[in-house]
Amino acid sequence: MLLSDKDRIFTNLYGIHDWTLAGARARGDWDGTKALLAMGQDWIVDQVKASGLRGRGGAGFPTGLKWSFMPKTVSDRPHYLVVNADEGEPGTCKDRDMMRNDPHKLLEGCLIAGFAMRAHAAYIYIRGEFYREAERLEAAIAQAEDAGLLGDDACGSGWPFRIYVHRGAGAYICGEETALIQSLEGKKGQPRLKPPFPAGVGLYGCPTTVNNVESIAVVPTILRRGADWFAGIGRDKNSGTKVFCISGHVNTPCNVEEAMSIPLRTLIETHAGGVRGGWDNLLAVIPGGASVPLLPKDICDTVLMDFDSLRDVQSGLGTAAVMVMDKSTDVVAAIARLSDFYQHESCGQCTPCREGCGWMARVMHRLVTGDADIEEIDILEEVTRQVEGHTICALGDAAAWPIQGLIRHFRPELERRIRARKGSSGMVQVQTAAE
Repeated sequence: MLLSDKDRIFTNLYGIHDWTLAGARARGDWDGTKALLAMGQDWIVDQVKASGLRGRGGAGFPTGLKWSFMPKTVSDRPHYLVVNADEGEPGTCKDRDMMRNDPHKLLEGCLIAGFAMRAHAAYIYIRGEFYREAERLEAAIAQAEDAGLLGDDACGSGWPFRIYVHRGAGAYICGEETALIQSLEGKKGQPRLKPPFPAGVGLYGCPTTVNNVESIAVVPTILRRGADWFAGIGRDKNSGTKVFCISGHVNTPCNVEEAMSIPLRTLIETHAGGVRGGWDNLLAVIPGGASVPLLPKDICDTVLMDFDSLRDVQSGLGTAAVMVMDKSTDVVAAIARLSDFYQHESCGQCTPCREGCGWMARVMHRLVTGDADIEEIDILEEVTRQVEGHTICALGDAAAWPIQGLIRHFRPELERRIRARKGSSGMVQVQTAAE
């Protein structure tokens, strides 16, 4: 079932309307915010829990539950809200449009979320390349402060709250919450060991919650329209609306807000104009950004776009960045390119990731040309298992999963290239799409 227009949260996703405070208020933002704050911190957290909202940054952890980990009393250590606007996952471009075209939705969400976790300050850590988006956030913050919506008496609630924009330096690893905190503190962006978790010891050693842009931006609408409304969209434990980024071999690439649990085929054909050359020309889809395993066409025919459905087919929703590959794609070369990316972006702190990412990338490039032995396919998969789950953060998993998906679904193609490369005469007989 498609999402109806009346249920859309991001009503200016495409920048058609006025992005300023006046335009945002005309669309319903900052409406009754003081009354929402007056309902109390526990009420806000309970409503977010009841809505079923799960983190929109990739992991899908229940947002309200994450907020509840923050201490209920404030000691001499202040509380902080940090918004992850780094958006370094290849194929993902949803947060950029939200910040550019609907910044006040995020700012109002920061105030409500910050109040709920007893924080007086929020830091929006934005990817350094998002220059115009950072400018727009700064302008929107100034507008909100001038109107008394932020500042020493936010929305007349008596709660002092300020928002600061911090620009990152373009490291993928800083999308991981503890590496982001390290970078925000002015240190090298490397993940921290957990525990302690940020809710106990986070930014500047203080209780901190890190959330994705979309996770925060949807909260005011959930509170205004009711947790039951949001929970009624999608499937149980996979509820609400979601912004999908559809790219690759489709006729009209786009960002679109849709209901969770929409069939992948319906999503692509309804909003992206279908696969280039028709659905039967589909080879594979990466459903949730570069770090999740790809899915072949036979699974794409029926799979639903939500956390649990994609997990059941050994992939993941991730950031909901849908990358479509038609039959012209050299799928082995595509995954090899992702291996290069993860090798480049590894912080080098953990030995399995530091050594494994480079090793996997080198083997992948030999598999592209077939210059390998068939036995090496099993060795490669074994190495991905040794990297997966053995690192401080999930970058090791992200490097391993695309390769695992390739071997799982396209092993015959890997073997064909090796046999063709060797051939009876020893001459190269395989030609890749890149050639």
